[in-house]
Amino acid sequence: MTRSVTELTITAEDRRIAWLATAAVGLSLVDAAIPSPLPGVKPGLANIVTLVVLVRYGWREAVWVSALRILAGSLLLGYFLAPGFFLSLTGSTLSLLTLGLAHRLPARWFGPVSLSILAAFAHIGGQLLLARLWLIPHDGVFLLIPVFAGAALVFGTINGLIAAKLLSEAPPAETQP
Repeated sequence: MTRSVTELTITAEDRRIAWLATAAVGLSLVDAAIPSPLPGVKPGLANIVTLVVLVRYGWREAVWVSALRILAGSLLLGYFLAPGFFLSLTGSTLSLLTLGLAHRLPARWFGPVSLSILAAFAHIGGQLLLARLWLIPHDGVFLLIPVFAGAALVFGTINGLIAAKLLSEAPPAETQP
């Protein structure tokens, strides 16, 4: 019996995605450590990385970074396949779809800040919709919209400003091992 060995070729893009996903996971861990007055109201710091990746490298790479962040973050924080995992996955999916569409809009009107705000609203909208359909089958959940919309506006603006600052700097040079 012969055993075959499959060799994977690791590209510079693979390394870049891994490093960016690691940064996003680290920011997710910081996010989880920040106390919140209301469950679900978090700064969403990892979204800064996703937005930078989208603008610098494209939507496909942003999806990879976001997916790896959700998977690794949920494993590290102990909520893989728990409701929090699905809330995060739903919010991120709607956020990425929104970013994918909005990224094609005129850049002079839709820069990092407005993209971040749109993504934050899509994220919280997806989470509230899933919560209503699955976890809290009562329309009362929608009474939280003003609080979550306010948080999305504030954190989306702050994260967008940070992303804009990062995007104004030259991207780090990629090194080959």
